[in-house]
Parts: sequence; structure tokens; C-alpha cells
Amino acid sequence: MFYGEYTHSLDAKGRIIIPSRFREIARSRDIGKFFVTRGLDRCLFLFTEDEWKGQEAKFKDLSFTKRESRSFNRIFFSGTAEVELDVQGRVVVPKYLKEYALIKKDVVIIGVSNRIEVWAQELWREFYNAEQGSFEETAERLVTE
Repeated sequence: MFYGEYTHSLDAKGRIIIPSRFREIARSRDIGKFFVTRGLDRCLFLFTEDEWKGQEAKFKDLSFTKRESRSFNRIFFSGTAEVELDVQGRVVVPKYLKEYALIKKDVVIIGVSNRIEVWAQELWREFYNAEQGSFEETAERLVTE
């Protein structure tokens, strides 16, 4: 549902503007809010409400008797905030999430099918540069016909 890579900057009030293409998709599907949480690799994950419910169902079924499961769920769910798109298509991301993702001013927003990721621009460049060389090898290992 969400695809592409977009570069934006936080506005003067620290809000993140959602790319117009993503706003169009949200509008056409009557999506007015997202759930934002700590993602992997120090980015932020934004999920629609429907997608969030699916993720929540998967993760809450992890056994709380296992230390790893407890730790993951604590960090993942405690970092979650519900954010609403304003009329200009911006969202207010809590300070603790921006600190987690090392976001200061410039961000890269990418669509990863069922979620949106928000990266500090420098971290995205580092990740992309480190991973692009192994893209084809990874595809060979992961994708089966």
C-alpha cells in the first residue's frame, strides 16, 4: 500500500509531514491516524490502525514466560503513540521517539508495503549504503519462485 522514498524536514514545531502520495492513500482509505513506535535499526514504524491490530495480535501472543518476548513487547509497546494527521498532513511525533530514532531535522520517509518508516536522514544513508551491495544476494536467499 505504501511505496517510495521521500525526503522531508521537521517543521518549526517539530512535526513530520507525511508525503502527499501517502496522504492520498490515507484519504482514499479513510485513514486519519497512525500508530507510531520504535522500529528496528533505529527508525520509526508507522502503522495504520488495521495493520497495527494485526501486529499487536502477533506480538501479544508471544509467551510472556520467555525473557526475550517480555523484553521485546515492553520496548515495542511502551514506545507506541497514536498520532493523527492534521489538515496539512503532518503528525506530531513524541520527543522520546524522535530521540530514539536520532531525528533532529532532516528525515527520509519510506513506504515498506504495510508500514511507513521514518529515518533520520544520516541513518538512512548509512543503512542504504551498507545494504545495497548485498541486495541481489539477499534476494537470492529470501525469494523463492
